Amino acid sequence: MTTISLPEPSLRRATATLNAAVRSWFVVTFLGQLIFGFALAAFYGLTAARGDLHRWQITGGWKPGDSAGNLSIAVHLSMAVVVMAGGCLQLIPRLRIRYPRFHRVNGRVYMLAGIAVSGAGMYMTWFRSRVGDLPQHLGSTLDAVLIWVFAGIAIRYAMRRDIAAHRRWALRFFVVLSASFFIRLMLFLVFAVAGGPVGIDPMTFSGWLPTTLSFAQYLLPLAILEFYLYAQRNPRVVQKFAAAGLLFVMTLVTATGIVIVTAGDWLPTIRKGFDFRTPVAVTLSSTIERNGIDAAVRQYRALRATPPPNYNFDEAELNSLGYRLLRGKRVPEAIRIFQLNAEAYPKSSNVYDSLGEAYNRAGNKGQAVAYYQQAILLNPKNYTAAAMLQKLRGGRVARAF
Repeated sequence: MTTISLPEPSLRRATATLNAAVRSWFVVTFLGQLIFGFALAAFYGLTAARGDLHRWQITGGWKPGDSAGNLSIAVHLSMAVVVMAGGCLQLIPRLRIRYPRFHRVNGRVYMLAGIAVSGAGMYMTWFRSRVGDLPQHLGSTLDAVLIWVFAGIAIRYAMRRDIAAHRRWALRFFVVLSASFFIRLMLFLVFAVAGGPVGIDPMTFSGWLPTTLSFAQYLLPLAILEFYLYAQRNPRVVQKFAAAGLLFVMTLVTATGIVIVTAGDWLPTIRKGFDFRTPVAVTLSSTIERNGIDAAVRQYRALRATPPPNYNFDEAELNSLGYRLLRGKRVPEAIRIFQLNAEAYPKSSNVYDSLGEAYNRAGNKGQAVAYYQQAILLNPKNYTAAAMLQKLRGGRVARAF
């Protein structure tokens, strides 16, 4: 059988198309990770500087006296910002060629930060998290193991001066380390396509969707990377064009996900970080600790009657304080705070949703059902309340919530 060689110009066009495709995906991902990193730094950095830690909802939030847990959160968040900034810089070819020393130093910092952030994430997953299930924890654990393994292999090839192999394993390291970025895009894209949350129990964050995404967040991008690496070194034009087409599609999907997450999550997070008003929740939290919940309720009503300047009375203030009390198993106090929020914002579906959750935690199913019904009445698209209402009534959750 005679083998017909493809013309050299076709191979050059295929290679150029593949390079353009991977550059387009990289630029979009780089911009998305910059936004994500800035949102983390703006919110957690500025709220920490103001002592406004009650807003922290990540894996149980900041807990006084829990030194190990609080340290894991601090390391996870601070190193995540380093990872978002440093990782993309490592992949810029011109920067790598013109400033090799910076590339080496930044690479060491980046890999150490990646190992630290994954280690802290492991601690938070197994010892701090109250949501999710065992399969999700195993998915996160496998991601952490891959981060450590890929980092070690990439470092070994760098020490051997095998730059081509080092680059391949560094790319794998970048992909698995970016799992927290990818899972946000995937989650918001699924919700956007489905028209609301599906496949998830809002109380426990368990279900087929988060379980699937706990593995897909790194295995799917890793599979796409492997196809790209295969096509890159394969001399056949078909594979190169196929990989380029896949990467162009992924660029469009990634860009769409970034737009959705930015509008729905990252921009509101940034605005919260730059909100320098005095948080009423911090004031009330101190009063609760010193004088009890009754004194805090009286104080809130007095402050609302004659609002001091530059005070933040937003709905989210009492809501975050209520959930902080719930996490501390201070359910009666949380109920009082959520009731206070309902008084201040009687037209808000979310405040009744929170009351429903608090009464459910208290074991008062009747009141929980009543408040979830009120939440749905105010906002028929409150899918969380609808899911919990159906669950409390003993039926199967609609649309596999």
